[in-house]
Amino acid sequence: MKKLNEVLKKKGKAYLGVIVVRVFASGLIVIAKVALNHGMSPQVYSLYRYFVASIVVAPFSFLSYRKRQRPHMSWCTFAKILLLGSVESVVITNTYFTGLKYVTPTFSIAMSNAVPALSFFFASLFRMEKIDVIRFSSQAKILGTAVSVGGAMIMTFVEGPKLRFPWTNGHNNLHSYPSTSSINVNNEDSFKGIILVTISCLCASVSCILQAIVLKSYPMGLIVTFMVCIVGVVEGAVVALTMEWNNPSVWSIHFDFQLLAILYAGIIISGFSYYIQGVVMEEKGPVFLTAFFPLTTVMVAIISSFAISEILSLGKVVGAMVIIAGLYLFLWGKTKDQVIDNAVRPMDDAATTTEDS
Repeated sequence: MKKLNEVLKKKGKAYLGVIVVRVFASGLIVIAKVALNHGMSPQVYSLYRYFVASIVVAPFSFLSYRKRQRPHMSWCTFAKILLLGSVESVVITNTYFTGLKYVTPTFSIAMSNAVPALSFFFASLFRMEKIDVIRFSSQAKILGTAVSVGGAMIMTFVEGPKLRFPWTNGHNNLHSYPSTSSINVNNEDSFKGIILVTISCLCASVSCILQAIVLKSYPMGLIVTFMVCIVGVVEGAVVALTMEWNNPSVWSIHFDFQLLAILYAGIIISGFSYYIQGVVMEEKGPVFLTAFFPLTTVMVAIISSFAISEILSLGKVVGAMVIIAGLYLFLWGKTKDQVIDNAVRPMDDAATTTEDS
């Protein structure tokens, strides 16, 4: 893990890290939806997921920092970590996957594409992202974020002609997900799902900002990850027992997609991926991380095309191209901002030194 930390902090490696995180997240959506359709309880899933994650992360968190001097953890920092754990491992997980039972993955992904814009707003509010509308680079970041979100919406809501690829020929797309238009907002369960997914997306943007704040005051990513997992186990047990007390069948684990979803989410997402997310965030900030969220839409479409022979439409391909263009705009603006800031900082330091002398 220590070597991974050093690798990710080198120039350009943050891009690889955030793309890996998005690839893992895309796989989870497909696996979790299948498991939920087979009767998996979102609350029990959340509890088991963080139980597995805590077991996996624990040895790394203790071994990685045993020879390093740990910074002092104040009560304020401890409270922030508890809040982060509650939001990340309890609120987001339970609301999102409960909502996913009632809506299509397409809709849940579409809603998650609002996270970059929300994170941009919160980061600007807390002065974690410098925005100067006079700068062309800042304009590019704002426009790039909007274009990426727009491209994700095109992928979600615009169909167009069907595109046949060699690996989808001969398939009738029997296993593909229903389109977003099939959601009936007048249906009570569908409306409940929409509300829950919306809450989870709002909390996801808050969680990214909160994680960046915690890591700034306590830069021990693995320890923070482990504590978040422990909060998920303790508070998740309370939620699961409350919701599924009279339903013993959902607590049993079988060698099926439910077990795969638990192990995948616990080891890959809540453990490995969450740690990479923290490393990238320390290096590039929360807005950089969430700017790549729309890539999940592209990746889920690609995975579905190969895994379940889902037939892609022209709208999905055009939307994917728009997302990539938006990401390029944002990253270009972000890079230009860093170049300007790095050029201005030595001048400010020299001026301060002159005044002191």
